[in-house]
Amino acid sequence: MSTQIRVQEQYDLWLQDPAIDQDTKNELKSIGDQPKEIEDRFYRDLEFGTGGLRGVIGAGTNRMNLYTVGRATQGLAQFVKQSGAANPSVVIAYDSRNQSPEFSLEAAKVLAGNGIKAYVFESLRPTPELSFAVRELKATAGIVVTASHNPPEYNGYKVYGADGGQLVPDQAERVIAEIQQVQSFADVKRETRAQAEAAGLLQWVGQELDVEYVQAVTSVSLNRDIVKQVNDDFRIVFTPLHGAGNLSVRAVLSEIGFDHVHVVAEQEQPDAQFSTVKSPNPEERAAFTLAIQQAKALNADIIIGTDPDCDRMGAVVKDASGEYFVLTGNQSGAIMVDYLLSSLKERGQLPANGVVIKTIVTSEMGAAVAAHYGVPTLNTLTGFKYIGEKMTQFDSTGESTFLFGYEESYGYLAGNYARDKDAVIASMLICEAAAYYKSQGKTLYEVLQELYERHGYFLEKLESRTMKGKDGVEQIQSIMHDWRTNPPADINGQAVVKVEDFSQGLYGLPVENVLKYTLADNSWFCLRPSGTEPKIKVYFAVCGTSAQAATDTIHGLVTTVMSRVDHK
Repeated sequence: MSTQIRVQEQYDLWLQDPAIDQDTKNELKSIGDQPKEIEDRFYRDLEFGTGGLRGVIGAGTNRMNLYTVGRATQGLAQFVKQSGAANPSVVIAYDSRNQSPEFSLEAAKVLAGNGIKAYVFESLRPTPELSFAVRELKATAGIVVTASHNPPEYNGYKVYGADGGQLVPDQAERVIAEIQQVQSFADVKRETRAQAEAAGLLQWVGQELDVEYVQAVTSVSLNRDIVKQVNDDFRIVFTPLHGAGNLSVRAVLSEIGFDHVHVVAEQEQPDAQFSTVKSPNPEERAAFTLAIQQAKALNADIIIGTDPDCDRMGAVVKDASGEYFVLTGNQSGAIMVDYLLSSLKERGQLPANGVVIKTIVTSEMGAAVAAHYGVPTLNTLTGFKYIGEKMTQFDSTGESTFLFGYEESYGYLAGNYARDKDAVIASMLICEAAAYYKSQGKTLYEVLQELYERHGYFLEKLESRTMKGKDGVEQIQSIMHDWRTNPPADINGQAVVKVEDFSQGLYGLPVENVLKYTLADNSWFCLRPSGTEPKIKVYFAVCGTSAQAATDTIHGLVTTVMSRVDHK
């Protein structure tokens, strides 16, 4: 069947399906004279990847809506029932995005229709609190309705296993297989909210779990005494970027002794349109524009920002000239590794089998810092689910003690209370580190320079290209095929000494469509299609003897590689 015929058939089926409401049908009728729009909405089912669903909100099989959420939840329900749990249950949380409460309630009603209890947070909560809640409530699975830092027109649906970690590929494949068995929306079982509540299959979750979560996070704090010493003269500016982090981050910072936390008022309240920023992404300096203005007025020591579902944290500190400097995820990660390990060593609490975990596209600087303290670093594929999987493995075998896990995209975790990246604990640790070093007369920027002098001038860069729709998918596939079948022999006079094709299942890791090239000077770059956005991402990393040497090397590397990517 041609794509065009399949698209038209699916479009017509939605218009005729009695299970689909009239408002949705009217939305579809309004695009009846737009063949490209119809094609984009129906050329495929919205893909349930290893992280779940993510897409533009709207009617169609390739969109986020009540029907795609219901179908996915029916498949998840079948997966949960196969787990063998005596009283299966699923925890559901959501962030500030459009239709997040509606999608969450729909998931709960479908679970109830399948006899599965749903614990649903009564209002928006950070994604890491969902991970904690799954473990605390001994649930069978978890769902978070979020699209992380995507633009406002997106929403998504992430699924978690019983350990509180996002589903890893073999689990996700089993859920996908179950979803594919749901041929018709009429096959989706659901109860009404009233029926679910009356049957005890829908339970609302409130502040009792918030208190336990805050206690779990603050139990990882290392230097509350020093926080209290510098507190009177230590100022933090915090922006939750209209998302779910506002209350939790402030509660944790207050609990460990920070009294001067100034929230950016314009970005404090939930706003599904994220109206004060172009993108609610703490990886981008523009997201901190209002926070930096406020920090200058207050002479703040540090700025922190969290993304809409509060699993990513960005930090801004003063540089040598007193200007505010946005730390990269790699830089913040290296600083936190050094702070954690040095503090544990000072106390004589550094375990002999301690380990740091990072992803294959994360800087080697953190690994160099960890090695300085005699701590090994493990590499996983991109995605915090793989770090969480290792943590659960360590719990079972006792082979290692997890100390810290992080990825370059601003995701961090310490402690053993969750299995996903947590911007709440990252906010606590980076602020605590800033207070600790302030007590020694140093800023975090000065600490970063000391780490460079000790370990080398590591420099990283990420380039991404957005390629939307069916044509974009094909273009990304073409780029990966080109680099896979025609690998370069050298780049800018540096021989390519290693090519790692992770689609071949290297090092016992799961199969993933990622290519990594290492050069003779230990620089590397990596091509990876995003699993959650219509993008191809290209990561670059170098280590020089000076900041200028590293800058020169990475400039040549980026220019050469992206020239080939952009001309494919």
